[in-house]
Amino acid sequence: MKPTSIKLPRTELFIDGEWVPGNGGTFAVESPTDGSVIAELHSADAGDVDRAVAAARRAFDSGPWSKMPGAERGKLLYRLADLIEENAASFAGLESLDVGKPYLDNLAIDVDMAIQTFRHFAGWADKLHGSTIPVPNHMGRPRFSFTERVPVGVVGAITPWNAPTMITSWKLASALAAGCTVVLKPAEDAPLVSQLLAELVAAAGFPAGVLNVVNGPGHVTGAAITGHHDIDKLSFTGSPEVGKLIGRAAADQFKHVTLELGGKSPQIVFKDADIEALAPIAAASIFANSGQTCAAGTRVLVHRSRIDDVAGALAAQAQKQRLGDPFDAHTTMGSLINASQRERVMSYVNAGVEQGAELVTGGKALDRPGYFVEPTLFVGTNDLKIAQEEIFGPVGTIIPFDDTDEAIRLANATPYGLAAVIWSQNIGEAIIASRALRVGAVWVNSWGAPDPRVPWGGMKTSGIGRELGLSGLLANTEERLVNVVC
Repeated sequence: MKPTSIKLPRTELFIDGEWVPGNGGTFAVESPTDGSVIAELHSADAGDVDRAVAAARRAFDSGPWSKMPGAERGKLLYRLADLIEENAASFAGLESLDVGKPYLDNLAIDVDMAIQTFRHFAGWADKLHGSTIPVPNHMGRPRFSFTERVPVGVVGAITPWNAPTMITSWKLASALAAGCTVVLKPAEDAPLVSQLLAELVAAAGFPAGVLNVVNGPGHVTGAAITGHHDIDKLSFTGSPEVGKLIGRAAADQFKHVTLELGGKSPQIVFKDADIEALAPIAAASIFANSGQTCAAGTRVLVHRSRIDDVAGALAAQAQKQRLGDPFDAHTTMGSLINASQRERVMSYVNAGVEQGAELVTGGKALDRPGYFVEPTLFVGTNDLKIAQEEIFGPVGTIIPFDDTDEAIRLANATPYGLAAVIWSQNIGEAIIASRALRVGAVWVNSWGAPDPRVPWGGMKTSGIGRELGLSGLLANTEERLVNVVC
């Protein structure tokens, strides 16, 4: 199943349409499945970031991009989507190398979503419009007032390592469709797909400076982007701790900001839920990408009368998972991203045991090369550390409730508010419950990746603003009012 050869992309920085060496040295990209070094990439220092921002600024202020008709921008985005589709196997293979996710999952979900996202926003590129506003005369003269949507400018995009192909497409497609230019900093753990994407942007014929890719550590490269005075918007997906730093930096310079900061999503299993039908999907919500998913449904709130049924069904699903080589067609769950993440996940497993939660299945790190942890389930209470903090690993906690009011209270009793799942055959009850949840997205009787046509983002500690859909497009624009006095 593994592609016969996975060609590694360029390793330099991509600035102003050119591949250039970085002045911050190099860093190793390691395989999380066996710890081997995949590639050595160039690292950007603050001076490199200055050059990337200057290129993006020129492309926006005096270059062709923001002035290009939307239909022409759309053609380039469609062309890029076609190139991604032609190179789908390469994207899926690089993400498996970088992240350790199963190749077939990357191909069917992440890469397909990236293609859909670029095509979706390509279609929006010529449809940004304002509105006319009826207003009274001004100083005795007729007045005509209208609004228009204009691109916000240069966007600094900082992406995570858990789903680089998909999430990078979310940030780039909407910004480029709106007429913005972008300086992209991928996560150091998973930069390879962004390098390939830069190659395809050049091949598609995008003007120089529209996309610039600068790799490097967050405290150097990311900090230089975050604090740069010539960047108009910051878009970040990652931890709340880093999100706070970026939010403060944006506030200091009155920048636009979009922050998607993770979650601790509840799955509410009502008494009438079809346990057999929900089990594989609910388990996927916990274990997909080894639990390294911001919308993972790791708090499974279950009517007390169904606790044993749900625990047994989810445990059976956990025990079916096959951990291993992401290029093996039989692998259903890959590795964690690095040794530090494995240690973090195991510290939470140990905390669950120490705080008295019942370990149903799993709970061990595998004694083999790579950073693998068994799919793990506990039965416990909502006040436990494993139920309140985002673990970003394959660990779920089953929590009992007695009635709908308690289920809603428990679901909302967390600092996060990204997503939720409701399992019930009573759709009326499910809709009523969904309206009481303090989250940005609710699934009823299923779970999956966000569709590019709908908005995505959270409440509370899960972030600010929305990506995807019309909301994600408008987040990369300013509304300008024009008054014409005749």
